[in-house]
Order: sequence, then structure tokens, then C-alpha cells
Amino acid sequence: MTTAFYWDERCFWHGGGNYALTLPVGGFVQPMNAGLPESPETKRRLKNLAEVSGLWAEMRTGSAPGARWEELARVHPESYLTRFKSASDAGGGELGLRTPFSPGGFEIAALSAGLAVEALRAVLKGEVANAYALSRPPGHHCLPDWPNGFCLMANIAIAIETARAEGRAARVAVVDWDVHHGNGTEAIFLNNPEVLTISLHQEANYPLDTGQADVRGEGAAKGSNINVPLPPGLGHKGYIAAMERIVLPALHRFQPDVIVVACGYDASAFDPLGRMLATTETFRQMTAQVKAAAQELCAGRLVLVHEGGYSEVHVPFCGHAVLEELTGSAIRAPDPMARTLEARQPNARFDAFAEAWIDELALYFDR
Repeated sequence: MTTAFYWDERCFWHGGGNYALTLPVGGFVQPMNAGLPESPETKRRLKNLAEVSGLWAEMRTGSAPGARWEELARVHPESYLTRFKSASDAGGGELGLRTPFSPGGFEIAALSAGLAVEALRAVLKGEVANAYALSRPPGHHCLPDWPNGFCLMANIAIAIETARAEGRAARVAVVDWDVHHGNGTEAIFLNNPEVLTISLHQEANYPLDTGQADVRGEGAAKGSNINVPLPPGLGHKGYIAAMERIVLPALHRFQPDVIVVACGYDASAFDPLGRMLATTETFRQMTAQVKAAAQELCAGRLVLVHEGGYSEVHVPFCGHAVLEELTGSAIRAPDPMARTLEARQPNARFDAFAEAWIDELALYFDR
């Protein structure tokens, strides 16, 4: 079986207002030429690089229907969906924090969720070995009734609840390696013991007030939420250590039916919204780690859903490395910045500090 890659040109047409990084322009902030940092170009350039390299031909590629109202309503209340649809039909706007959208934004967000729904469905039906959903707008910050952080609908949560409602999976593990805390996914599943949520994120990046290690789940779901706040400048070795010592043991304890990755690339060393020094090899090796875990634990069932990542230069190479690993292809798109990033990795003293940090967290989560 092959790897499926779900995408749709209409997702690239999602538009926001004029921002300077995460701040709306006006007042003390001068307008920027590029506008919202969550732009279509990082995603389009990833897709284009895969086409040019030849990797595209080795995958099953295509679009999917937008998520239906009843699928969206498994996560988002009718009041939110109605408010979003009305604002979208009226010309766009902003319903939460840093979530601007243009006319038709509701339909594009539903399409973004639909790509994740279909990717998970295809893997669980056994039609493909694994899948990647190039979803845009992203989803892991979106709460049931309040969008934030560029996220308008909770794409992964909608896909999971649809799969569970269809009886295709009972226990689902989410591994979120976006540089920002997956607060929306956490909130949606915080009291659900059948969904394990793990977030590796830069400590106190976004949101400022979530992502603490002591948030472990509620009631019967105690222990089913794992937050791994990481120090800025962690680098490649630190990410791999966190995967080895925290994420993989948690997956083995949980024994999921399928693993879903919230695949953000904003831990990249060149990202304007993160400070983590991850490389293309970081993303390649993390993908190899979850792929091996999926093969051991759940017959290889693995889905990656695109989240953040704001460097138009570097995201395509990071994403291509992930797709190389997913497909098992021999095709490569060498990272032209690799040598520079290798030289900028943390020194041995910082690595020792980071490993001690990770070991302390690992002991905490293993209680």
C-alpha cells in the first residue's frame, strides 16, 4: 500500500487580515507587505517541491469533501458554527484571537477539516498505509466555541470524533510537535480516557497560559494528557530525546488503535514564531519514530495533519523529509541550509541541561 496525500487548492485561498507577525497592524505597528504569517505559501511550496522532486508520483494524491455539518457539530456547538457561517457569508471577519477569515472562510475551514477526516478514514479502512493531510487553516488551537491562533476549526478532533462515531477506532493517540501548545486538542479531549494527547512545545510561546506539565487530564482521563514544555533553543538532540524518553513510552503504555500527528514545522530553526533550532533531520527522525511505533502498536496506522510552520524557505524541505520517511522513498530533496543548522546546534553543556530537563519530565509522567 502507498501513502495518501490530501490537499486542495481552495485551502490556499484562505485569507486573513494584515498582521505584523501575530499583531494586527495599526496603531504602533506598521503594515507589513506579507500580512498574516499563516500564509498559503509554506503549504503550496511543500506540495510543489514534492511534485518537482518526483515524490508526488509515489503517493496517492487528491482532495476530499469538506467536513459535513454533523461532523463539525461533534466537536463545535451549533451556536459557534452558525455564528461562523453567518460571518463568513457576510464577508468575513474575526471571531476569536488572531483568526481572521475572508468571505467563504467557513467552507474553506470545513474543507481543511475534511482533508483530515478523509486521511484518517482511508488509513482506518486499510486503503492506504499512512496519510498526510495538507490542511489549511490549521486546527490545534481551536476550542469548541472559540477560535484562536490562526485555527478556525479543530481539524484533528473532528477527524477523530468522526472515526469514533463510524466505529473505525476506539483509542486514538495524538502527538503534537508543533512549536506551540496544542491547547484546543487538549481542551476537547481533557476528560476522555480513550484519546491520549501529547504536546511537545516551546514553553510559554503560545498560548502564554497553557501547556503546563501538571495538566494531566480530568476524572477518569487522569494521565491521558501529556504536556512537554521545552526550553527555547532545544535543538535536534533534545527533540529526539524527548520523543525517546517521553512520547514513545507513553504510546506503548496507551496502546492506541491509530496515531495522529499534529505536524507543525514551526520548531524549525528558521521559523519566525519559534526558537527551537529543529532541522529537517529532526522532523525526519521524529516521523521515523512514530512510524515505527505505529507499526509495532497499531498495524502501521498513522496520519499526519499539517499545522503551523511559517518559514516559506524551510518548511518545504522539512515537510519533504517527513514525506520521504512516510513513503519510504529513495527520493531526496537535500536541505540547502543543513550545514548551517548543524553548526548552530546547541553545545554539549546545553544538551546536558536539556537532557536533565527531559529526564525529570519523563520521571514525572511515568508515575
